[in-house]
Amino acid sequence: MVVGRFQVMALLQAARAEVLGLRSESALSWGLNRAIFYAAAKRGFKGRVTIMGGEKEARGGKEEELQREGEIFRLGNEIAFKGKSKDGKLLFSIGGETQSAKDFDRQIKSRFTEQSFKEAWQESLDIVKRYDRAILESGREFFDEVYKPRRDVLAKKWSAETEKE
Repeated sequence: MVVGRFQVMALLQAARAEVLGLRSESALSWGLNRAIFYAAAKRGFKGRVTIMGGEKEARGGKEEELQREGEIFRLGNEIAFKGKSKDGKLLFSIGGETQSAKDFDRQIKSRFTEQSFKEAWQESLDIVKRYDRAILESGREFFDEVYKPRRDVLAKKWSAETEKE
Protein backbone atom coordinates (compact mmCIF):
# COMPACT_ATOMS: atom_id res chain seq x y z
CA MET A 1 0.00 0.00 0.00
CA VAL A 2 1.20 3.54 -0.68
CA VAL A 3 2.46 5.64 2.20
CA GLY A 4 1.80 9.32 1.52
CA ARG A 5 2.57 12.67 3.07
CA PHE A 6 -0.44 12.30 5.38
CA GLN A 7 1.06 9.18 6.97
CA VAL A 8 4.52 10.77 7.14
CA MET A 9 3.08 13.81 8.95
CA ALA A 10 1.15 11.62 11.39
CA LEU A 11 4.19 9.49 12.24
CA LEU A 12 6.57 12.42 12.67
CA GLN A 13 4.01 14.35 14.73
CA ALA A 14 3.36 11.32 16.95
CA ALA A 15 7.10 10.86 17.45
CA ARG A 16 7.40 14.58 18.23
CA ALA A 17 4.63 14.33 20.83
CA GLU A 18 6.22 11.29 22.46
CA VAL A 19 9.65 12.94 22.59
CA LEU A 20 8.01 16.00 24.18
CA GLY A 21 6.51 13.82 26.89
CA LEU A 22 3.11 12.51 25.83
CA ARG A 23 2.30 8.88 26.53
CA SER A 24 1.99 6.51 23.59
CA GLU A 25 -1.78 6.59 23.00
CA SER A 26 -1.90 10.37 23.44
CA ALA A 27 1.06 10.77 21.07
CA LEU A 28 -0.66 8.68 18.39
CA SER A 29 -3.82 10.75 18.82
CA TRP A 30 -1.75 13.95 18.51
CA GLY A 31 -0.03 12.65 15.37
CA LEU A 32 -3.27 11.81 13.58
CA ASN A 33 -4.89 15.03 14.80
CA ARG A 34 -2.07 17.17 13.44
CA ALA A 35 -2.06 15.31 10.10
CA ILE A 36 -5.78 16.02 9.76
CA PHE A 37 -5.24 19.63 10.84
CA TYR A 38 -2.47 20.27 8.29
CA ALA A 39 -4.43 18.56 5.52
CA ALA A 40 -7.42 20.78 6.33
CA ALA A 41 -5.19 23.87 6.50
CA LYS A 42 -3.82 23.04 3.08
CA ARG A 43 -7.39 23.02 1.75
CA GLY A 44 -8.25 26.28 3.51
CA PHE A 45 -10.54 25.03 6.33
CA LYS A 46 -13.61 25.55 4.15
CA GLY A 47 -16.71 23.91 5.58
CA ARG A 48 -16.10 20.19 5.51
CA VAL A 49 -12.93 18.48 4.41
CA THR A 50 -12.43 14.90 3.33
CA ILE A 51 -9.63 13.13 5.14
CA MET A 52 -8.86 9.47 4.46
CA GLY A 53 -12.30 8.81 2.98
CA GLY A 54 -14.35 10.46 5.72
CA GLU A 55 -15.62 13.99 6.09
CA LYS A 56 -14.59 16.16 8.99
CA GLU A 57 -16.04 19.57 9.68
CA ALA A 58 -13.37 22.24 10.01
CA ARG A 59 -14.54 24.47 12.85
CA GLY A 60 -13.00 27.48 14.46
CA GLY A 61 -13.61 28.94 17.90
CA LYS A 62 -12.48 31.50 20.42
CA GLU A 63 -9.39 30.16 22.12
CA GLU A 64 -10.00 32.12 25.35
CA GLU A 65 -13.49 30.65 25.82
CA LEU A 66 -12.33 27.14 25.08
CA GLN A 67 -9.33 27.47 27.34
CA ARG A 68 -11.59 28.47 30.23
CA GLU A 69 -13.54 25.29 29.64
CA GLY A 70 -10.34 23.22 29.66
CA GLU A 71 -10.81 22.05 26.09
CA ILE A 72 -7.45 23.28 24.76
CA PHE A 73 -4.16 21.41 25.05
CA ARG A 74 -0.82 22.98 24.25
CA LEU A 75 2.18 21.10 22.91
CA GLY A 76 4.86 23.71 22.50
CA ASN A 77 3.22 26.61 20.70
CA GLU A 78 0.57 24.46 18.99
CA ILE A 79 -2.89 23.90 20.37
CA ALA A 80 -5.40 21.13 19.84
CA PHE A 81 -8.84 20.43 21.21
CA LYS A 82 -9.02 17.77 23.88
CA GLY A 83 -11.10 14.79 22.83
CA LYS A 84 -13.34 12.47 24.77
CA SER A 85 -11.88 9.27 26.18
CA LYS A 86 -13.91 6.69 28.08
CA ASP A 87 -10.92 5.70 30.20
CA GLY A 88 -9.63 9.19 30.95
CA LYS A 89 -6.67 9.16 28.56
CA LEU A 90 -5.64 12.40 26.89
CA LEU A 91 -6.84 12.30 23.29
CA PHE A 92 -7.34 15.04 20.72
CA SER A 93 -10.20 15.99 18.44
CA ILE A 94 -10.84 18.02 15.34
CA GLY A 95 -14.17 18.71 13.72
CA GLY A 96 -15.95 17.13 16.67
CA GLU A 97 -14.22 13.77 16.10
CA THR A 98 -11.74 12.34 18.60
CA GLN A 99 -8.66 10.64 17.20
CA SER A 100 -7.82 7.45 19.09
CA ALA A 101 -5.00 4.93 18.78
CA LYS A 102 -7.46 2.70 16.89
CA ASP A 103 -8.05 5.53 14.40
CA PHE A 104 -4.28 5.92 14.04
CA ASP A 105 -3.98 2.20 13.34
CA ARG A 106 -6.77 2.34 10.76
CA GLN A 107 -5.60 5.47 8.95
CA ILE A 108 -1.83 5.28 9.35
CA LYS A 109 -0.50 1.93 10.54
CA SER A 110 -2.70 -0.01 8.11
CA ARG A 111 -0.63 1.41 5.24
CA PHE A 112 2.38 -0.58 6.50
CA THR A 113 3.22 -4.18 7.18
CA GLU A 114 3.89 -4.89 10.86
CA GLN A 115 7.67 -4.88 10.35
CA SER A 116 7.78 -1.84 8.08
CA PHE A 117 5.67 0.12 10.57
CA LYS A 118 8.06 -0.73 13.41
CA GLU A 119 10.97 0.46 11.28
CA ALA A 120 9.16 3.65 10.21
CA TRP A 121 8.20 4.41 13.81
CA GLN A 122 11.79 3.93 15.00
CA GLU A 123 13.08 6.08 12.15
CA SER A 124 10.55 8.80 13.06
CA LEU A 125 11.74 8.78 16.67
CA ASP A 126 15.38 8.86 15.58
CA ILE A 127 14.73 11.84 13.28
CA VAL A 128 12.80 13.82 15.88
CA LYS A 129 15.36 13.16 18.63
CA ARG A 130 18.06 14.90 16.54
CA TYR A 131 16.37 18.28 16.98
CA ASP A 132 16.52 20.74 19.85
CA ARG A 133 13.46 21.00 22.03
CA ALA A 134 12.87 24.58 20.81
CA ILE A 135 12.40 23.33 17.24
CA LEU A 136 10.08 20.54 18.39
CA GLU A 137 8.01 23.01 20.42
CA SER A 138 7.50 25.30 17.43
CA GLY A 139 4.83 24.17 14.99
CA ARG A 140 6.31 26.26 12.19
CA GLU A 141 9.91 25.16 12.77
CA PHE A 142 8.87 21.52 13.11
CA PHE A 143 7.01 21.73 9.80
CA ASP A 144 9.80 23.59 7.98
CA GLU A 145 12.85 21.81 9.42
CA VAL A 146 11.71 18.31 10.33
CA TYR A 147 8.74 17.39 8.15
CA LYS A 148 8.98 19.36 4.91
CA PRO A 149 12.57 18.52 3.86
CA ARG A 150 12.00 14.76 4.15
CA ARG A 151 8.26 14.21 3.58
CA ASP A 152 8.58 12.95 -0.01
CA VAL A 153 11.75 10.95 0.65
CA LEU A 154 10.13 9.16 3.60
CA ALA A 155 6.87 8.56 1.74
CA LYS A 156 8.76 6.97 -1.15
CA LYS A 157 11.07 4.97 1.12
CA TRP A 158 8.31 3.70 3.41
CA SER A 159 6.08 2.80 0.45
CA ALA A 160 8.92 0.78 -1.09
CA GLU A 161 9.67 -0.99 2.20
CA THR A 162 6.01 -1.85 2.68
CA GLU A 163 5.76 -3.29 -0.84
CA LYS A 164 8.94 -5.37 -0.39
CA GLU A 165 7.47 -7.43 2.42
